Amino acid sequence: MLALGAGGAHAANTANIDPSKTGSLTIHKYEKPATPTNLPNDGTALTPAQTAALTPMAGVTFTVQKVNNIDLTTNAGWTAASALTPAQAAAQAATPGSTTTTDANGTASLGNLPLGLYLVTETGYPAGVTPSAPFLVTLPMTDPAGGNSWLYDVNVYPKNAVTTATKTVNDASAIKLGDAVTWTITSDIPNVNPIDGYRIVDQLDSKLSYTSSTVALSNNAALVLNTDYTVVFDAATNTLTVDFTATGRAVLAADPTAKVLVTVNSTVSTVGEIANTALVYPNAASFTITPGQPNGPVVTPPVITKWGDIVLHKKDSQSSAALAGAVFSVYPTQADALAGTNAISVGGASSWTTDASGNLVISGLRYSNWANGATVTPGQPGYQSYWLVETKAPSGYELLAQPVETTVTSNDPSVVTVTINNVPHNAGFQLPLTGGVGTWALTAGGILVLAGAGLFMVTGRRKRNEAK
Repeated sequence: MLALGAGGAHAANTANIDPSKTGSLTIHKYEKPATPTNLPNDGTALTPAQTAALTPMAGVTFTVQKVNNIDLTTNAGWTAASALTPAQAAAQAATPGSTTTTDANGTASLGNLPLGLYLVTETGYPAGVTPSAPFLVTLPMTDPAGGNSWLYDVNVYPKNAVTTATKTVNDASAIKLGDAVTWTITSDIPNVNPIDGYRIVDQLDSKLSYTSSTVALSNNAALVLNTDYTVVFDAATNTLTVDFTATGRAVLAADPTAKVLVTVNSTVSTVGEIANTALVYPNAASFTITPGQPNGPVVTPPVITKWGDIVLHKKDSQSSAALAGAVFSVYPTQADALAGTNAISVGGASSWTTDASGNLVISGLRYSNWANGATVTPGQPGYQSYWLVETKAPSGYELLAQPVETTVTSNDPSVVTVTINNVPHNAGFQLPLTGGVGTWALTAGGILVLAGAGLFMVTGRRKRNEAK
């Protein structure tokens, strides 16, 4: 048996913290899943198989601050650390601390950190993200593998609630200015509890007029106006704001898999390609951040409704001369045009007359090839043809025999979208007029024919008499 002398080397007891060491902190950032993962959160690194179902988050910045006056190489230090909350620790944390940002794999690391207690705060994150709460982590911590040594390289897995939102438009049934156009904002509920703030803002384009709105949840859970949420419309800025109260936020937190649905009813008052977005503020911290900036609200992708003109040019079919004084009505379907029913009226006008240049503009109709925020083609739902009926022809010209189909694809009143020819009266053929040269010629010819026939009859009778 080998005995060590008094001056021999002794192996360090791994149950004690080695004050000569430094530590490292690796942060793995993922989206918070709808249901708990029940994965270990003991400072050890998870395997790729364990994290395969999680979505990593890039671009999240953390500030890591050492908490002063906490010595973890002593038992007293551990007792003091255990008594602190993150808010209390913040008051004695070293400033400014160190920052680190997650990469494409959602990972950020800090190495060579002195042993101690650290406050970790999420200080930068993409719009629409509800950050994880500040947390404390010790370097080192007891190694869970055996519980008889220390873990100096610590891994943490804070997760973020991510809120997304979309906005859609329903305008397929709208044809003319003043018809109803409905916008729907659909937004996620952050998977956190409690939710400290939730707000939806929709600033309508100046070409839109607000009429009403509704708020609901996709799971049909009851929401009560002025109890669970408030609705304020500011006419000066054309802005609708929906704010959830503490009571309403509790309803949201109870079912984070549901969607918030805000329906905004409006009418279009002016032609143009009208783009609209909405803002969803998923937490109280986002309320003061400028849209489009990190930590701020979700900005929905723009959705567009398009409104324009029929610009008609009327001309002589032979000379191409511009024709003034032609009067037209417009109909939404061929059947209406043939029956003379449901003529379109825009701004109180239901007929339009060509001017001296042969032009007329019927302004305020939805684009034919654009409906519900997307391109449509003939035969698809939402595609809208328009049918023109000439109700009065220019003087000296024939009416059109049947309706003319046309489309709206522009809001430029100077661009002619349809050219219609007019045929002169009686297709240009001259009718004989009573008392005119043609009538006298026919009359004279008839008299001569009758006279010739009479003379022939008289001459024939005389010859027969002489022969007797």
